[in-house]
Amino acid sequence: MKVSLKWLRQYVDTGIPPVELADRLTMAGCEVKGQQVIGGSWDNIVIGEVAAVNPHPNADRLTLVTVNLGKEAQTVVCGAPNVRAGGKVAFAYVGAQLTDPHTGQTVRLKPAKIRGVVSAGMVCSERELGISQDHEGILLLPTEAPVGAPLTEYMGDVIFDLEVTPNRPDCLSIIGIAREAAALTGKPLHIPEISYPEAGTPIDRQVTVEIVAPDLCPRYCASLIKGIKLGPSPRWMQEALLACGMRPINNIVDITNYVMLEYGQPLHAFDYEMLRGRKIIVRRAGDGESITSLDGVERQLSATMLVIADRERAVAVAGVMGGANSEVTEQTTTILLEAASFKPTSIHYTARTLNMRSEASTRFERGIRPELTVPALRRATQLILQLAGGEAAPGIVDVYPGKTEPKPILLSTQAVKRVLGAEFSLDQMTGVLTSLGFACQNVDTRSAWVAVPYWRGDVRQAVDLAEEVARVAGYDKIPATLLGEPLPKQEPAPIVGLKREVRQRLTGYGFQEIVAYSLVSRDMLSKLSQEPGTPLTQPLRLLNPMSAEQEVLRPTLRASLLAALAANRRFEEGGIRLFELARVYLPRSTDLPDEREMLCGLLSGQREEKSWEASHEPADFYDAKGDVEDLLSRLGVPVSFVKSADDGLHPSHQAAVMADGNRVGVLGEVHPKVREAFEIGEPAYLFELDMSALVPFLNPHQPYRPLPRFPAIVRDMALVVDASVTHQQLADIMESFPMVAQVEIFDVYSGAQVPAGKKSLAYRITYQSPQRTLTDDEVNEVQAQVLSRLAQEVGAGLRG
Repeated sequence: MKVSLKWLRQYVDTGIPPVELADRLTMAGCEVKGQQVIGGSWDNIVIGEVAAVNPHPNADRLTLVTVNLGKEAQTVVCGAPNVRAGGKVAFAYVGAQLTDPHTGQTVRLKPAKIRGVVSAGMVCSERELGISQDHEGILLLPTEAPVGAPLTEYMGDVIFDLEVTPNRPDCLSIIGIAREAAALTGKPLHIPEISYPEAGTPIDRQVTVEIVAPDLCPRYCASLIKGIKLGPSPRWMQEALLACGMRPINNIVDITNYVMLEYGQPLHAFDYEMLRGRKIIVRRAGDGESITSLDGVERQLSATMLVIADRERAVAVAGVMGGANSEVTEQTTTILLEAASFKPTSIHYTARTLNMRSEASTRFERGIRPELTVPALRRATQLILQLAGGEAAPGIVDVYPGKTEPKPILLSTQAVKRVLGAEFSLDQMTGVLTSLGFACQNVDTRSAWVAVPYWRGDVRQAVDLAEEVARVAGYDKIPATLLGEPLPKQEPAPIVGLKREVRQRLTGYGFQEIVAYSLVSRDMLSKLSQEPGTPLTQPLRLLNPMSAEQEVLRPTLRASLLAALAANRRFEEGGIRLFELARVYLPRSTDLPDEREMLCGLLSGQREEKSWEASHEPADFYDAKGDVEDLLSRLGVPVSFVKSADDGLHPSHQAAVMADGNRVGVLGEVHPKVREAFEIGEPAYLFELDMSALVPFLNPHQPYRPLPRFPAIVRDMALVVDASVTHQQLADIMESFPMVAQVEIFDVYSGAQVPAGKKSLAYRITYQSPQRTLTDDEVNEVQAQVLSRLAQEVGAGLRG
């Protein structure tokens, strides 16, 4: 937001230098990130009046211009076509710094002899003064410009470039900044009075407004002006617009832009005669509907966008840009002037989708208040009558389906002290708030009811009022003190501690963490499936991806790890162990994506580092399973493993990780087709754990178990079972007996000595009691019970 101090002074005379004002605004939350001084180099340039214009004796296109400078007169050579006697001009003495209109370089003016006539000075154009690019003629000043006065005093300005926070749309206006400056300096604020004559038929007999989508348009106001004459706006308005970075167009458009900058409320003017049916309808666009906007581009609309329409077609994209079919032209004599309030998210979506960001959409996106429409509309109507003529129809159209009654806020000195840690009297607080436009009514000596002004949509509760007091009184005025109360006990989210513990454990197991992009390509995800081109999960695609390699949010970490393994294998011959702990994004049809914390690990190559005593055996499925088992046991999560059917893993070398009957992960060998797709030439083993699903099963405070006091008895036995029976089934049965302290499998065999369709599993069972020493008879009895139950439930028998 650019703010002209020359324009600002029309509302408040701060009486302090621009540098100090910029500092105060910044400290109060309206950051001035830059300043531009206009006329700072205009030394030796004064205002003059053309006394005479005579022809040059040696050139047809040049003239000799005599300029009255107050105390003296100077005659210079001039080639401008618009120079005339009586005109007020900017006269530069020899030595003045000007802009060369041909090169754009800054040059110092020297005396020159032009066609035999000495010219010691110059009558300047806007381009030479650095005001604009116009060099067609000299700059003609208003007739009231004082002769002999320095130009910098009359036309000089300082432009503030403000960084306005999203919650302060009121500061996207000159009056909004003037209110801030008045409160910070204690100077009075002068807002222009709004009044204008009305004549003719009342507006409600000439136009009607219907809001079909009140959820997107809480208020719509309009005025009607007949008999206007299109033309250029006055110079003072053009200068104000240029200072704020806007290009003057014509008096009607310039007035709507001027009032938008002045009040912060965007407006739009329709050619009344082009509105069919003399009716305005605020509605959602129809599917397939299109409109040609004022920039001449045809825009395709959707049902999620809001439009301003007449009885037959859309005439504007609400809050963004008008349509060419109702544009104000030189033939326009009657205009319908619009001031409305729209839902911020709707305008934001429409402007981004259509790539039509504008000054108007920027303000609507911030959430300007509906109550701002009428003052801005009346101000613009007043200026149109003054600068374009015509007459205003009596009354205005005001359709306000979203009207709500504002509620005052109770503010107390105790509440402010608790929030700020500083003591403010009630008079100090109400004085600050009153200077900002709040209405205060004292309840007692320590509290008051505060009514929020219509332009402040960001103030909703007492803490907001406390912030207003602090920033205007000065944050530097708040003393630095120690906390009066102890900090509340920190209770970090369990997922935070879990992630830290997992990282430490896996690093201890020899894994290295990678950090990959959350955005991946659809092609990379399709490699994770056995069927080429079919991703395991349909990902969420970005509307405007930067590249094909980063077009979707990843629903799994596997692709990133496999790509990292393939890249590292080209330079590393030994074992590689990688893991990533990050979020995945799972699409949901009616809501934002489900962001889940996932852990994915990958190991490949040799089990141990190269060494003269290493076994040089490759890592296998059981290495991955052992890492998962140990990790989860350290976290206090008891788990079991069951068969799974993951499409990206080897069908016979995979298992689902279960915690209390809930699936929390999967592990297994990467499917050969997937490995081939990622150009990995050796077996790789992967595990994947859902960190979010693990949280409910965490047991960080495991109970103390003393070392056993009594000796254990160990028995070995080999069982013959069907090939389909799993180790987990057998272990669960054996561990269900209280005297069984531990079950270990030490051999698996299937071959000639075992019947077809069977396999042999050998176990070492440890029997132990915490109360006494077991006898052989007791152990024999329990083992017989174990064998009996194994035979009944899974058909197991002792191997002969």
